[in-house]
Amino acid sequence: MKLLDGSANLQINGRKVQFPVVKASRGPDGIFISELRNDKYVMLDPGFFTTAQCESKITFIDGENSVLAYRGYPIEQLAKHSTFLEVAYLLLYGKLPKQNEFDNFKNEINHLTLVGEDFRSYLGTFSSNLRAMSTLSSSICALENFSPGTADIADPKQVDLATKIIMAKTRTITSFIHRRKLNELLLYSDYSRGYIDDFLRMCFAVPYERFDSDPLFVETLDKLLILHADHEQNCSTSVVRIVGSANASLYSSVAAGVNALSGPLHGGANEAALLQLERIRQYIIQEHKTVKDFIDDVKKRGQKLSGLGHRVYKSYDPRAAISKSYAKRIFDSGTGSLDLFDIALELEDIAMNDDYFKERKLYPNIDFWTGLIYHAIGFSSTMFTTLFALGRIPGWIAHWREMHENPMSKIGRPRQIYTGETEKKYIPIEER
Repeated sequence: MKLLDGSANLQINGRKVQFPVVKASRGPDGIFISELRNDKYVMLDPGFFTTAQCESKITFIDGENSVLAYRGYPIEQLAKHSTFLEVAYLLLYGKLPKQNEFDNFKNEINHLTLVGEDFRSYLGTFSSNLRAMSTLSSSICALENFSPGTADIADPKQVDLATKIIMAKTRTITSFIHRRKLNELLLYSDYSRGYIDDFLRMCFAVPYERFDSDPLFVETLDKLLILHADHEQNCSTSVVRIVGSANASLYSSVAAGVNALSGPLHGGANEAALLQLERIRQYIIQEHKTVKDFIDDVKKRGQKLSGLGHRVYKSYDPRAAISKSYAKRIFDSGTGSLDLFDIALELEDIAMNDDYFKERKLYPNIDFWTGLIYHAIGFSSTMFTTLFALGRIPGWIAHWREMHENPMSKIGRPRQIYTGETEKKYIPIEER
């Protein structure tokens, strides 16, 4: 922790309290307030809008200027030049790999994608009407039992092996969830194919028939996983850190992140955005009206539109610009529902030029386009959040590892402002 000269001062009932200021390499500096408890006060910050729970070197976001960077590399550069597994290496190990390092990493991940017959039997206990994110969370937790010698958080080698197991087998589990919903059997992985190529094969191939992934789908899904790989201290990442702060295993901590992401306020926006486009299409057909008419009705009611606005970004989400470019390539190729894409383009144009949206800083976010893309590739809307989680796995693990490598880390224990009843006298049940 690098402290600045000088301090922040706070006046409390005539008393002056001083706090050291922590220097940030980018973005706002921090005020170190941990000692405030000794003065019988705590900071109240619902939703943690202005509270930093940690220092981190992983991801930087400037929501006012559309900036997202992993380990200092702008997301635009990574999406243009890199692959998901290379970005995963960057997040996990803090640097872009040399060729031999990357080859070894890819080889290890690809060879760990296969799950044993005992784990396949475990997966087979889930019914075809399974809840996707609950299944994903349960399965990642179960991996610890099927991977002996990988749960000691004090052993760097075990942590590294657990990292690669989760990275590899979450992909296999996600393909199983997709196939199980269709009442189809899980396919074995193929080491000779790439991480994304083989994932699409495991999701969509017919057993014993040749399957060739669409190269555009492979590239697009690879880029979407990059865009989802990390996003600083969001809800699920914060959960991973706070669960891990209790020295819970990497498996348990990542599973907790999946559970947090399953909440519709966090991981369900891309599904909601697609359903919204479908509602607009029905509105146009049934009411013989336009997209603008639909927007005007929404504005009159003061309702929210899915895929517009973001907790962090008060300008255009840089991930949305990249995902839009891939959506255009897919729909230009003749894949997917072109009328939904046209509706999305018109909706975006209205939002970008209408004062109602500009004044409220409701710009398109990544969820605006990803649901359309996933649907065009062939996934049902119930799979969208699991694909989000698949991309976020390296970010969650990177934060868990960073926290455990920081000697200043402590078990998470937020405070509260108690506003309940004061001391009351117990009344025996027969006298109540």
